[in-house]
Amino acid sequence: MGRGKIEIKRIENSTNRQVTFSKRRNGIVKKAKEISVLCESEIAIVIFSSLNKISEFCSPNTSLPKMLEKYQHHSGKKLWDAKHENLSAEIDRIKRENDNMQNELRRLKGEDLTSLNPRELIPIEEALQNGVTSVRAKQMEFLNMMKLNGKMLEEENKKLTYLLHHQELAREGNHSGCHQGGSGYASRMPMALRVQPVQPNLQEAK
Repeated sequence: MGRGKIEIKRIENSTNRQVTFSKRRNGIVKKAKEISVLCESEIAIVIFSSLNKISEFCSPNTSLPKMLEKYQHHSGKKLWDAKHENLSAEIDRIKRENDNMQNELRRLKGEDLTSLNPRELIPIEEALQNGVTSVRAKQMEFLNMMKLNGKMLEEENKKLTYLLHHQELAREGNHSGCHQGGSGYASRMPMALRVQPVQPNLQEAK
């Protein structure tokens, strides 16, 4: 028994609609691949789902931008507005500037100089001389900073050595004071408080 015809209208159930979209999308892409191989044709497909998710397919040895350019050329329809044309021109200008800067950089490195005449070499020489001067000035600035830091460290070291020396002297003074205090206490006592030695009574001994 064959399948009945499906009425072509929007599927109300969101789940069924998503499942149907996935199946039909895969079927379209499969057919596009078959046509591309069997008939040696160029095919490009772009599909947006209701959730704005993009799906695309391009036949081998091509791309979507190439297909759009080809379509615009053969159909005579203009796909890009003035804004996009200005953007494309700006991109081309930036590319040219980048190429020029790459060429200048190679020449500053001493490469690709054979095609230049003496007059064109003068600004390159001046740029190199200015670069060397700037590098040397930066080196001197760095060396002066290192010397200044060295002097500051030296002064700091002197201060720390001075403080350490005085702390050691103070510690030695306290230590010697403790020893002298224990042995010289009796000598510093008043005469009346000194203990007199006991003398034997000679008369009682007789």
